[in-house]
Amino acid sequence: MKNLLGIVRGRRSIRRFKPDPVPEEDLVEILEAATWAPSAGNAQPWRFIVVRDPGLKRGLVAAALGQDFVAEAPVVIVVCADLERARRAYGDRGVGLYCIQDTAAATQNMLLVAHAKGLGTCWVGAFSEEDVRKTLSLPAGLRPVALVPLGYPAQEPRPRPRRPLDDVVEYR
Repeated sequence: MKNLLGIVRGRRSIRRFKPDPVPEEDLVEILEAATWAPSAGNAQPWRFIVVRDPGLKRGLVAAALGQDFVAEAPVVIVVCADLERARRAYGDRGVGLYCIQDTAAATQNMLLVAHAKGLGTCWVGAFSEEDVRKTLSLPAGLRPVALVPLGYPAQEPRPRPRRPLDDVVEYR
């Protein structure tokens, strides 16, 4: 396995996938990595909906403003925030901030472990929450915060430029 910084630097957003299925053991490890993300007060306010059904994936495409590559992936993981779990732990701040931070950390873990296993992902945030909720019949207490198409890449995007550290780091 590559070193961690190499994995971080090598990860790309993949928007073209091969039809090959994702091995179940890889999917389980990716999901387990998500559960090891840090969370405020260890509340772990996440739920992961694994979507393989073609009809549901088409519904997710519609919810994602027509991003067809979502349905092209063999698997789509819908990352949800469990709002009631977050509220019990931290009230309004848990619902408005911590559960978003926590699910973002879990999503990043998934992306990195998937890349380390030779799989591709894309963090999709442009979607109608209500349409995702309807497509998957999610209860009111689950807020979809990310769609993660997952599969073997059918493309090798080049690295996108990064701002230099001098532009983004401030020492005090």
